[in-house]
Amino acid sequence: MTGDRTHLGMPAFPEAAAEAVRDTRLRGNLRHATGIIRARRARAVAELDDWAALRAAGAAVKDRTLRHLDHYLEQLEAAVTAAGGTVHWAADAAEANRIVTALVAATGEREVVKVKSMVTQETGLNGALAEAGIRVCETDLAELIVQLGDDLPSHILVPAIHRNRGEIRDIFRERMGEWGLPAPEDLTDEPARLAEAARLHLREKFLRAKVGVSGANFMVAETGTLVVVESEGNGRMCLTLPETLISVVGIEKVVPTWRDLEIFLQLLPRSATAERMNPYTSMWTGTAGTGTDPETADGPRVFHLVLLDNGRTDALADTVGRQVLRCIRCSACLNVCPVYERAGGHAYGSAYPGPIGAVLTPQLRGTATELDASLPYASSLCGACYEVCPVAIDIPRILVHLRERVAEGGEVTVRGKRVTVRPARGHAAERAAMRAARWALDRPRALLAGQRLASRTRRLHPRRLPGPGRAWTASRELPGVPEESFRAWWLRTRDAESAGSAGEAGEAGEAGEGEDGR
Repeated sequence: MTGDRTHLGMPAFPEAAAEAVRDTRLRGNLRHATGIIRARRARAVAELDDWAALRAAGAAVKDRTLRHLDHYLEQLEAAVTAAGGTVHWAADAAEANRIVTALVAATGEREVVKVKSMVTQETGLNGALAEAGIRVCETDLAELIVQLGDDLPSHILVPAIHRNRGEIRDIFRERMGEWGLPAPEDLTDEPARLAEAARLHLREKFLRAKVGVSGANFMVAETGTLVVVESEGNGRMCLTLPETLISVVGIEKVVPTWRDLEIFLQLLPRSATAERMNPYTSMWTGTAGTGTDPETADGPRVFHLVLLDNGRTDALADTVGRQVLRCIRCSACLNVCPVYERAGGHAYGSAYPGPIGAVLTPQLRGTATELDASLPYASSLCGACYEVCPVAIDIPRILVHLRERVAEGGEVTVRGKRVTVRPARGHAAERAAMRAARWALDRPRALLAGQRLASRTRRLHPRRLPGPGRAWTASRELPGVPEESFRAWWLRTRDAESAGSAGEAGEAGEAGEGEDGR
């Protein structure tokens, strides 16, 4: 089970989203930010004539790696160990948190600096360390804003996208002093001043930190190299200054070779930040070495890699859903999603918001809770997410696949075993409608009779549905029924054409007989 606590006590997505859309300031912040990122990404991608080929190559590399994931993970472990690192395997979030907590406690330190990491949000690592009396200091600017504001991230790339400059200024003024160096008293909401306040606050932490915690964007199996891409340089400070570095990484982040890595270092920056290349790409292999002079050591002298499963091998067993493990966390799908733009990230109740969260979270956490069962429905199925995905994840198809699981139940893999899950509550009407549709579509005469009845009674049809159908028509009208169905039109016109063709053939035959008689 996941240690992500963002979903505890949260309502289903429709209720959370309904509350979010009433926040006009939130909607304004989201509309402004996603609009800018979306436009910039489109321009950056248009610069490459081979973008479609890169996209296909990225998907192919990911699929090949997932087919042989056990092999590449063992290769990675051997390479990391040979380079001086230590590899730990965590079956779930609780085990990963226990491992990291024990490693930090063994150093005797009570404070760690952390690189922005989605997987540690998934496991709830900050809370687990806090329970053990260890303070975690987020160093990514947006994550710092979220932490100081006792908030939750709402975007994969820009966790504080729901905050404007004025709100950030107030958070810095009120909370920075509780965590370290306070903000200047004359702090304004100018971006340069806000960034300077964060830089001074964080510099103090970097210089005294003995333990760093990170995730990784990629892991190269052939060399044991880990890769972190970021835009601020704070991540590099966390990766190089502390004496001990602990990296928690999902097992799907492995790629076989450096040549494969080249593909993703082209796809990720343009899809995420609309940049041709990432400002800071940090790579490290193992440790600085036991005999290295501490004053001149380049990087940590102790390195631990925690490889996290937490439902990933269960997702791998799903022939449709396994596509989610291609994800490189670029957040492009969030920036084009009309649902995310209006509801924001908090409504998803997960470390992974937006379209990718709607398909990833139910596979990692299951669909037993009301919230998780509602996530596959948090989409209009417009397909924009698939169009922008740099590794061609067919999110709409997975959404439909997961909706079927929620409504119908069936066999799934949980901790490596096939089990049968029951349908989620509240979907009886949906199941009945689908069964009725299946019955009618299997019987052409019944379907034709139903179409004729619908056409003849079309003036009596309501524009809004009662009962369970009310939720569907609350934001849309039922489409009007045409006077004649396509099938009826096809049969009528085809019969008319056939009759006309037969008549023409008869006339031609009579004319031919006359000519032969002359």
